Amino acid sequence: MILFPAIDLKDGQCVRLKLGDMQQATVFNDNPAAQAKSFEDQGFEYLHVVDLNGAFAGRSVNGDAVQAILDAVRFPVQLGGGIRSIAHIEEWLGRGLARVILGTIAVRDPALVREAARLFPGRVAVGIDARGGKVAVEGWAETSELTAIELGQRFEGAGVAAIIYTDIDRDGVLKGINWPSTLELAEAVSIPVIASGGLASMDDIRTMTEPRYQLLEGAISGRALYDGRIDSREAIALLKQRAAQWLN
Repeated sequence: MILFPAIDLKDGQCVRLKLGDMQQATVFNDNPAAQAKSFEDQGFEYLHVVDLNGAFAGRSVNGDAVQAILDAVRFPVQLGGGIRSIAHIEEWLGRGLARVILGTIAVRDPALVREAARLFPGRVAVGIDARGGKVAVEGWAETSELTAIELGQRFEGAGVAAIIYTDIDRDGVLKGINWPSTLELAEAVSIPVIASGGLASMDDIRTMTEPRYQLLEGAISGRALYDGRIDSREAIALLKQRAAQWLN
């Protein structure tokens, strides 16, 4: 079980949005590379990064900030936001990303995602962001008619490394993860699922240690880490301790 700290990039700064609204952004650090290094020093094993401007623009906008992060840390980094072509995927993986996250293009062109997963095994994840149960695209500005499960099942057997599932209605408001919907998706697909959106407290971390949540790959935390609602070292230790118990 992995706890992924999140760095959301807007105009080159680390921010957290409320309900996916770019107009409701709180800046937590104006030095993304330093923030990434801080997370690494705290003991995290994997970093989740989103180019928010890129998600709306359909291309990388915060590329310099992402590269600075990659240059500053050694732990693996996954990136989503505005990655919409094989060439773009290849470029980012060549620059040191562990894996890319494909969101809008997974709805618009699922064949491209399957081809990317074939070309870059283990390095392509799908981002499924849902509002009211329906998948949202274009930086959450548009809502499709697809459900999260329908979209996830499109990629069964394609070699997709993971699905990052976000409940937009919970994102950035510290309401807690939508565990029922997350588990429903995880049980409907064989692809590992990462929970996102609303991780609020150490209670959520303790929930993650319960037996039924072991089918998840992990969860992403943003605002609760930045404002101290989650103690990073305690959370990491708790998850590692419980993982060791399950292995035994």
